[in-house]
Amino acid sequence: MLGSLGLSETVDAVYRLLLRQSGGTVAEVAKILDIEVTEVREALDVLADLTLIRRSWRDPSTLLPANPEAALQAILAERQAELARKQQEVEELRAAAARLASDYVLEYSYGRGRMFERLPSVEAVRMRMDELVAATKRETLAFAPGGPQTAENRAASRPLAESLLARSVVMKTIYLDSVRNDPGSMEHALWMAEKGGGTRTTPSLPMRLQILDRRYALVPIDPEDSSQGATLIEEPGVVAALCAFFEIVWESAVPVTELKPRRNGQVSPQEKELLRLLSQGLTDEAAARKLGVSLRTERRMITEISTRLEVNSRFQLGQRATEDGLLSS
Repeated sequence: MLGSLGLSETVDAVYRLLLRQSGGTVAEVAKILDIEVTEVREALDVLADLTLIRRSWRDPSTLLPANPEAALQAILAERQAELARKQQEVEELRAAAARLASDYVLEYSYGRGRMFERLPSVEAVRMRMDELVAATKRETLAFAPGGPQTAENRAASRPLAESLLARSVVMKTIYLDSVRNDPGSMEHALWMAEKGGGTRTTPSLPMRLQILDRRYALVPIDPEDSSQGATLIEEPGVVAALCAFFEIVWESAVPVTELKPRRNGQVSPQEKELLRLLSQGLTDEAAARKLGVSLRTERRMITEISTRLEVNSRFQLGQRATEDGLLSS
């Protein structure tokens, strides 16, 4: 029972005995468990520190088990705080690795060849993309995070899409589920589908991605800020890995021509993704960006989930989500 908290078998045995016997003295516990009195006292010290035992007011030599709920909640809170700290360390390490990889790409592109090409501005990206799209013959794969598109972006992308589809180029694009709440974005996505483009949605996407003919891959230099430019990758192994990653996300995404994903039980796929992002330590602002929704919408979603799960705090929400298996993939 207490072993999962990192406590010894002796401490667990002493507490269980006190529960069964509704209390007892040090000598009685030692006799029943057939252990030394010193071992019992050490175990009782641990239980006392955790406020899991108390002395009887009638007979101070008799020790009684205390209600474990409050004590175990405190321990659970401490463990969750520790997990949050470790998760933060992982995220910091991941960010450091991304920065290091970006530095490597920069050095590699200028030092050893053109398998990686750095495009340091939005204008440079657009110019290079125009060249590559004009030469594309078979297929384009794309992650399109950021939520609903502006009318200007939609209008600008149509001639390009029409040009590709007219050449029988297969187009597969994955948007965020949040575009389903924007009439203009949905109209554009359905137009793409009607023209023959494969269009699906998913709760969140890791970054912007464009793959052309499974030969070129374009990824942002900074996944959080596409205005910093992009890196064009021609390394076959890296491009193949990105293609495989795209296909995994594609298989789980929902075609835009199908109805908006419904809640399966307590939460929808988008709400489940929100819970997962928050459990990873993301702020409300960062989670909202990942989902492509406003901060107000993100917080409204949290309130609605909390109401359905009958919890009153973020801590309780995390607890309930874990207990109900809502954080599993």
